[in-house]
Amino acid sequence: MDLKKYITDILDFPEKGIVFRDVTPLLSHKDAYQESIHLLSEFAKDKKVDVVVGPEARGFLFGCPVAIELGAGFVPVRKPGKLPRETVSKKYDLEYGTNEIFMHSDSIQKGQNVLIVDDLLATGGTVDAAVSLIEEMGGNVIGIAFLIELEALKGRELLKNYDVYSVLKY
Repeated sequence: MDLKKYITDILDFPEKGIVFRDVTPLLSHKDAYQESIHLLSEFAKDKKVDVVVGPEARGFLFGCPVAIELGAGFVPVRKPGKLPRETVSKKYDLEYGTNEIFMHSDSIQKGQNVLIVDDLLATGGTVDAAVSLIEEMGGNVIGIAFLIELEALKGRELLKNYDVYSVLKY
């Protein structure tokens, strides 16, 4: 199945010069969505995944079904102010400024095998911050899977020490 048929390019969003890869048509097409989940799960089926981590918000849409397929738990990575219990956080750089991600402080147990799943690899900053949090909590990042990779932004270089998989590359 050609999954790129279900990704819509939105020009000049969120700002002029950007091509936004919209995955919502893929999500609404049952066969394309199922195929994307199948391909992401296949990457990790032999990795003995204990928990899948997904960054807000589209990482939830792909990470949760992958966790179910793998028989694993799911841990959300959230934006500030979204988690109700004690959290750990990591700041990371953006092109202009910084951002911060949060996880519950008890969400990853020492020695757990963790797969990170997200919709898009661009510069890699969000996932790199998630990797740092997971490792600080004692988890083992055994793979990182994306639906889409924007190769020109070289995010894979930031994650070069990890097994990175992308279903689609642009």
